[in-house]
Amino acid sequence: MLVRRLQPAILSYFLHKGRPFSLTVAAGSLLEYHPIGNPSAPLGYLEGFPRPDPKYAETIVAIPRFKSGKNISAKERKAGRVPSIVFEQENGEEGGNKRLISVKSKQIRKLVEHLGQSFFLSRLFELEVRSAFEDESEIIEKVRVLPRKLHLHSGTDAVLNVTFMRAPSTASLKVDVPLVFRGEDSCPGLRKGAYLNTIKRTVNYLCPADIVPPYIDVDLSELDVGQKIVMEELKVHPALKLLHQPNQPVCNLIGARASDQKRSK
Repeated sequence: MLVRRLQPAILSYFLHKGRPFSLTVAAGSLLEYHPIGNPSAPLGYLEGFPRPDPKYAETIVAIPRFKSGKNISAKERKAGRVPSIVFEQENGEEGGNKRLISVKSKQIRKLVEHLGQSFFLSRLFELEVRSAFEDESEIIEKVRVLPRKLHLHSGTDAVLNVTFMRAPSTASLKVDVPLVFRGEDSCPGLRKGAYLNTIKRTVNYLCPADIVPPYIDVDLSELDVGQKIVMEELKVHPALKLLHQPNQPVCNLIGARASDQKRSK
């Protein structure tokens, strides 16, 4: 009964690898994964699944901001800072323990440009709140965070606001995980002249903070004309909880041109 509740792709992965695993299930939902023999061990990224690129492991530096409001925010932006907030997580979303902060515009803009907006919002960072931006200044708070919301100027893409969520190991966070489509070169449907209809570019999961995926690979290498990939077929860590209907499609291949179909016969 337990096996039938697993996503087929995940079950296939573990059976193929021959790796021992243990699952805790309550009310029909997958809640927890841990290696056999050590139930209290922290969660970790699994072999073969995307993990954060250490190239972008960067500490975001912030200073306290004691007031909020439109005029205060405008002054912060003029001074090269982004008005921001860091929250405690509660039920995967913003909760209490709010701290007003400001971060450097250049640092956030650089990270967003290098990673892309969706990938920035699915990446954990270390956050240091200091009394000043100087290296020797006092550290007020040092915590791991997930960027939760990012507000860009519609005309210039300048960063206007950013919201961070504290992400200790005990937290579960709602994350819009970006999708990366691979295998186009060997996709039989595309080779027949069909075209890829991308329905979703991100998928929402409830993720344990230690294993937030930077993205999810979507394999198109066996997709034929008229076929689709739905959310429950995505290969993710078994501890992630899908927050959509499992049969929602993320992409499909839509018909080939008549001339291409004739050539393929």
